[in-house]
Amino acid sequence: MYQEIILDHYRNPHNKGLREPHDGEAHHINPTCGDEVTLRVTLTPSPENALDGSATVSDVSYDSMGCSISQASASVLTDLLIGKTVDESMRVLDEFTEMMHSKGVGEPDEDVLEDAVAFVGVSKYPARIKCALLAWMAWKDATVQSMQSEPRGGGDGLEGAS
Repeated sequence: MYQEIILDHYRNPHNKGLREPHDGEAHHINPTCGDEVTLRVTLTPSPENALDGSATVSDVSYDSMGCSISQASASVLTDLLIGKTVDESMRVLDEFTEMMHSKGVGEPDEDVLEDAVAFVGVSKYPARIKCALLAWMAWKDATVQSMQSEPRGGGDGLEGAS
C-alpha cells in the first residue's frame, strides 16, 4: 500500500510548477544522485500581521527532477503543509525527519504524517533518505527566508523611520 502512495504522488504530483507570488525560494541538490528541487513558499501573516510561527503556509509550489522518492516526497509535503501554520508545519517536518532517521524502527504518527508515513520503508536505505528529505529541507530554507522578508500590507507606514 505504501508503495502505491509513493507511485501515485510520483505519477500525479500535487502543486508541481512554480507559482507567483512567493515570499521565499530555495534550490536544493542531492549531490549523491543529482536530484534537484526548486521550492517556493508563500506565507499569510498572522492576524497581528506578523510573519512568525503563527503565519499560515498559504502556498507551496515546486519544480523538480529526480527519482520517484524525491518527486513523491515533494508532492506529499505540499498536501501536508499548505493551510497549516509555520509552527504546525515545523512539527510535521520534525516528525518526518525523525521517521526518516528511524531506520524503519518504531511507529510513525499517521495523524501527523498522513500519506508521508509511506516513506517509512525508505528510512531503511541510507542512500535514499536524502532523496526523501530533499524537498523538506528546501521547504525549511524557503520558509525561513519568507519569515525574514518584509510583512505584506497592514504596515503603519513607519518602516525605516528614525
